[in-house]
Amino acid sequence: MPKNTKVTQQEHSNEPVTESVADLLSLEHPMDYKSSQMSMGLSPGSTLPGKSLLPEQDLEDGRPAWNNKLEYILAQVGFSVGLGNVWRFPYLCQKNGGGAYLVPYFILLLLIGIPLFFLELAVGQRIRRGSIGVWNYVYPRLGGIGVSSLMVCGFVGLYYNVIIGWSIFYFFQSFQYPLPWAECPFTRNGSQAIVEPECEKSSATTYFWYRETLNITSTIDDTGGLNWKMTLSLLVAWILVCLAVIKGIQSSGKVMYFSSLFPYVVLFCFLVRGLLLKGAVDGIAHMFTPKLEKMLEPQVWREAATQVFFALGLGFGGVIAFSSYNKRDNNCHFDAALVSIINFVTSILATLVVFAVLGFKANVMNEKCVVENAEKILGYLNSGVLSRELIPPHINFSHLSAQDYSEMYGVIKTVKEDNFAQLGLDPCVLEDELNKA
Repeated sequence: MPKNTKVTQQEHSNEPVTESVADLLSLEHPMDYKSSQMSMGLSPGSTLPGKSLLPEQDLEDGRPAWNNKLEYILAQVGFSVGLGNVWRFPYLCQKNGGGAYLVPYFILLLLIGIPLFFLELAVGQRIRRGSIGVWNYVYPRLGGIGVSSLMVCGFVGLYYNVIIGWSIFYFFQSFQYPLPWAECPFTRNGSQAIVEPECEKSSATTYFWYRETLNITSTIDDTGGLNWKMTLSLLVAWILVCLAVIKGIQSSGKVMYFSSLFPYVVLFCFLVRGLLLKGAVDGIAHMFTPKLEKMLEPQVWREAATQVFFALGLGFGGVIAFSSYNKRDNNCHFDAALVSIINFVTSILATLVVFAVLGFKANVMNEKCVVENAEKILGYLNSGVLSRELIPPHINFSHLSAQDYSEMYGVIKTVKEDNFAQLGLDPCVLEDELNKA
């Protein structure tokens, strides 16, 4: 008897009739299993008692789904774009050759980042489970990978929320005028009020950070007491997290409209303000000036790869979890490309903001250096250590520019080459200040 056949015996006949399975199935009436109702005394469109099918739930497995595509994209952007783009990327960009760092980063983003990001989107969307469920589905013995991703998210969440707590603390402190970190505080020395010596040696912002925000002690032996300000700030941060995820994607999806879009408004405002500052162009030019020799160092490529993984959230399980609430026919190719491009553009935007401000800071510090060293030179001129013939005639100490000081510094260094180190003069080069920043 041929394979996949069925022998039927006609009634009142001894002749066998052989029909294929395909022929038999073709005679059946097609049935829509998703929309059909079992014959259990239920009217069409009704559901089992106590079971209600929400409109946003997928009819296939009852898993909740995103209300719309925008919420999903904002969730993925909010998960991938974060402090790593605003803090870490500008730091790595300056450390690893400025504009030259963008080349290995973009190459690794195309070759490694986007493909792996797409794979996580695809596997979550197809299997429609969280990170642990996905790996158990792929192979039960791989479930530990999902557990590891969960642990990584937990550890990252612990210290990320501490940083959010710092931000909340500074947010409330910023409503004061003048800002508490704008000037050094005064302390009593007998009957006189003097500037805090520790603050005068560093800066007002550094002093406020260590003594007011962190409230660190002077020695490691002194543990200090409970920092109640930061404790309350951290508590507020965790309460916000709980409120955002308490109802799953139904609550977090609504939060994404604010948490994912508002940072771009703030970044744009910072960019406009930063570009209006004196020296902003110097900072941005410093950023995009490539140091091509850095590209030959393996360390640069390693840190670029690390940043790609960290920026896109690869291996954390969040990408899989968010995509698992999509329908299986969702275009995840487009999602992977769009989120990756938004992530990269955000990193560039944040770097522009940071380097514009750093350019302003470098100019301020360079002017301060010029003033301090000009006072030293005036002292040497008055005491006779330096001859006034060394000073070019067009230089005016009351309106001394960085270029004038550089010219004067070069003349003094050439003439007083043997004794120049004893003068204690600094070159006051803007590039050095930018590198320090």
